Amino acid sequence: MLRATGLTRRYGGVTALSEVDIALRPGEVHAVVGENGAGKSTLVKILSGVLRPDAGVLSGFDGVALVAQELTVFPDLTVAENLFPLAPPRRGPLVSRRRMAQLAVPVLGELGLTVPLDTPAGTLSLADQQLLEIGRALLRNPSVLILDEPTSALPAEAVARLMAVLRRLVSRGVAVLYVSHFLEEVLRIASRITVLRDGHVVLAGVDVQSVNLDGVVEAMLGDRVVASVASRPAPRSRPPAVVVEEPAFAVGEGEIVGLAGLQGAGHLEVLAALSGRAPGHGRVHIGGRPAPRSVRAAVRAGIAFVPSDRKRYGLMLDKPLWQNTSAVAWLGAGHGGWWLRRRAHGAAARALITRLRIRGAPDDLVNTLSGGNQQKVVFAKWLEANPRLLVLDDPTRGVDVGARAEMHAVIASLADAGKPVVLASTDLAELCELCDRVLVFQRGRVVARLTRAELSERALSVAMNAGT
Repeated sequence: MLRATGLTRRYGGVTALSEVDIALRPGEVHAVVGENGAGKSTLVKILSGVLRPDAGVLSGFDGVALVAQELTVFPDLTVAENLFPLAPPRRGPLVSRRRMAQLAVPVLGELGLTVPLDTPAGTLSLADQQLLEIGRALLRNPSVLILDEPTSALPAEAVARLMAVLRRLVSRGVAVLYVSHFLEEVLRIASRITVLRDGHVVLAGVDVQSVNLDGVVEAMLGDRVVASVASRPAPRSRPPAVVVEEPAFAVGEGEIVGLAGLQGAGHLEVLAALSGRAPGHGRVHIGGRPAPRSVRAAVRAGIAFVPSDRKRYGLMLDKPLWQNTSAVAWLGAGHGGWWLRRRAHGAAARALITRLRIRGAPDDLVNTLSGGNQQKVVFAKWLEANPRLLVLDDPTRGVDVGARAEMHAVIASLADAGKPVVLASTDLAELCELCDRVLVFQRGRVVARLTRAELSERALSVAMNAGT
């Protein structure tokens, strides 16, 4: 039995964890869930030795491998070098590439990552980078494996492969601590579940057979009520605001159109074209004018792009929250004049903190916020700029069920105000909840067009895999 007792951790005047107890058993998956800011990441860092608790005792946590929520891939190194960053296998004094391959290929094959080992890691997609991180942890043959949001960027087939790998590890006696916002996934894979709220344990290692989804959500949120977009009326027929000629489709004012597909299907290239990141792709018109040919031009044209990889593209991690929320409106779109008005931008940041329920203050450095609250900041900076078009790539990646519903409500309210929205997501439920219709891509072509009445996770999955 691996046990942690009385774990407490404070950051200044904020208590992130308060007298938390948790026990892991070899040969089981123990899930930890909670809202963003509930203390999950702090707990993970303490159990993996990254942080020292202010109080509490750990016993039995040896041979721990951690896959953190924020990726730590070295982009300039190869896949093989990322898998063995500290102690690569050697033959005499030389690194053995052959032994690297012998060890790595079977593990990566299990995960479905079939790329040459000499591929620069920075050229991989976000999903493949996440699989690379998981492969690195598995190659350490850990007795304790801690996974913090391991499937946040993975498509459904990669999630299924990871679940199969975890079942094999558990059968060999490995203890797995599994942190995820995908509650249905948690209830499928875990034996026991612990729920954190505001740094406290509110459900302690209960058998998953004794709880259901509604009960877990209630424990996470307490008395909090979240908005729903299920009753959003269908948009009125309006002239198209976005026209894509290849592949052919249009997005009307106030319409939310989803783009779905397996990795490499071509739907993300459409997002890149709309947001100025791939100006040579297809023929795209926005508001009757050609799509911007650069990111800067897209920002000045009022096109908001919320990326899935917030760490690389979405945030200034070493800057305070208020500078991040004002970055697009002031620096990108030029709405704020020549001078940075600290007081005005601070007031705007406080309003956005309230609107999006961000757990943080205007002067907090963004790298001190939880991953989900960082994602809210990415969203907030575009709201401050009052965009004319929203282009969203997994906009709720890494956020909890309550924050997800709040962000969905904001997206729906912007569409209700007449703004067109183009949304790609690896979360099929998100596409079904938000979209007026969804276009399914394969090999750069639209192979299915599903109306709201036709949308279901099953229908999307069939269309993505079978093309019908």
